[in-house]
Amino acid sequence: MSNIATNTTISLAPSGSQKFMQRTLPLIIFAVVLAVIPFFGPTRTVYSLMNAMGVYIVFAMSYNMLLGRAGLLSFGHAVYFGLGGYAAVHAMEAIENASYGDGGFWASYPVFFLPIIGFAGGALAGAVIGWPSCRRAGTPFAMISLGVAELIAAAGFMFGSIFGGEEGVSGDRMNGPELFGLSLGPIEEVYWFIAFWTFIGVLGTYAFTRTPLGKMSEATRDNPERVEFVGYDPQKVRYLVFIFAGGFAGLAGGMSAVNYEIFTPEALSLGPSGMVLLMAYIGGIRYFAGPILGAVLLTYMQSMLSDYSEAWLLYLGLLFIVIVMFAPGGLAGIFAGLFRGLRGDDPVGSLRRWSVQIAGILLMMVGIVTLIEMSVHWSNNYGEVFHPFGLHLAHDSVLTWLIIFIPFAAGVGILRMAHKNKEGQA
Repeated sequence: MSNIATNTTISLAPSGSQKFMQRTLPLIIFAVVLAVIPFFGPTRTVYSLMNAMGVYIVFAMSYNMLLGRAGLLSFGHAVYFGLGGYAAVHAMEAIENASYGDGGFWASYPVFFLPIIGFAGGALAGAVIGWPSCRRAGTPFAMISLGVAELIAAAGFMFGSIFGGEEGVSGDRMNGPELFGLSLGPIEEVYWFIAFWTFIGVLGTYAFTRTPLGKMSEATRDNPERVEFVGYDPQKVRYLVFIFAGGFAGLAGGMSAVNYEIFTPEALSLGPSGMVLLMAYIGGIRYFAGPILGAVLLTYMQSMLSDYSEAWLLYLGLLFIVIVMFAPGGLAGIFAGLFRGLRGDDPVGSLRRWSVQIAGILLMMVGIVTLIEMSVHWSNNYGEVFHPFGLHLAHDSVLTWLIIFIPFAAGVGILRMAHKNKEGQA
């Protein structure tokens, strides 16, 4: 009989240091980044941009609880963002009225905690709407979410006493008791409010992924039949995830209500639902940080790129198509692949391949951007000339078409060459 040691065990769980590096440290870094931004003296424009990014980060994280974790494609997630925001702005209005009246509960409720009201409103809406919606998954669920979004958006313009009609419902955030010495008047103080609740939203969605329900939602996404076989009801799992996703969307809506001091039925429409889908998918739905990257990028494009080009939505659509076709892991997947390559056996070779691919992409972008901007200037009759870097690129100029085709063809050739080299090494 062979002498085999039976008291040796192999632990597959990560060590304490690995848990800290993978789970705790990124959250600490995220909190530090939020805390140090004001010390760089940002302008009011930058503060406004940061506040919008914070709202959309939480909104995108809540959407990814459905799409990335539970595999539920929703076309109406803005419903829960909007209803949570309306709950918060009505509460803000009640706080304002109580400050001029006889007091009561709302007179002692801080505006700083209005996102909690938004969370409750979004979760309640998720509980009501999710009960029939989550009986189906896949394409039927997506179609149901689209129908619900249309119904709620139409109701927003029909029931003026609740949604305020086209003018919406507004409030004043500088009412009620102050918390942490913040009056929430200056935009610098609003930033601390947004930063606090952004971190709470990210921390809450991360904590959800570590719960048994979060793990079971991933199992339901991948194999609902096996989940049912081991004794769990996939429908109930989807329903509970739906409620929490609605709650965090409502939390983002409450943050938006305080930030903008107004909510209109546009927040319930398909526009925000489509935008949050793009944020999550472009960022990377299989990575926790993916929606954060997508929210930051798309909010920047919406707020800043729109000042430089009328075609920013076209660029957004092209980016989405490219991500779906060539990088389904999203931006987070691209960064993760680069990180794995740098930690692999040939980091120099990986860096060289990435550099070649980036060069090819940039060359293609030169041709595409020139074509789009030249077309926009010509169609809108802005002098019919595009002026990048002092050049005069008219639609009938040979130089214009050379700048379009030569960089584009060179970029395609470089990418094809890089792809063949990769296949040859494999």
